[in-house]
Amino acid sequence: MKSSIAQAAEVLRGGGVITCPTEGVFGLSCLPSDPAAVTRLLEIKQRDPAKGLILIAATGEQLRDWIAIVPEDIPEPTPEQAVTWLVPAAKNASPLVRGEHQSIAVRITTNPIARELCAAVGSPLISTSANLSGEATVTDSAALSREFAGRVDYIVPGECGPTTGPSAIIDLESGRKLR
Repeated sequence: MKSSIAQAAEVLRGGGVITCPTEGVFGLSCLPSDPAAVTRLLEIKQRDPAKGLILIAATGEQLRDWIAIVPEDIPEPTPEQAVTWLVPAAKNASPLVRGEHQSIAVRITTNPIARELCAAVGSPLISTSANLSGEATVTDSAALSREFAGRVDYIVPGECGPTTGPSAIIDLESGRKLR
């Protein structure tokens, strides 16, 4: 039987949408380079495309095509607090990912499952909380299955961690904390 990471990677490469544990909450994920998958993810979540989405990556290098700064400028993650950084978006970064903004939200994930999945597909992933817009975030696997079974193509088993709740969002240039 295929490992869950291999199965999820195959689904992602085929244009699918999955749920995946991240640092503090379960996320809805797809490949950011697949406009049809991103559009479907936005529809599942009922999210306004103008708001933009977060990219998670195993390494800063995976973000190179999406950001207008060198990946080494993104601070190294710590297990104590998940931080999503707002950084200038690359000129070719899809509006489906960055929304109506000139910046893009990125995080080098410390969750071992999410990190392994990014490494397996050789790409960052869209990661937006696994909930319908305006609803509470899903933090346990039973609620995740109830809410998303039949809506997504695969639910990656595993636990969130090492933190709890959504990540902090900080503008890298100004240092201003937005969440």
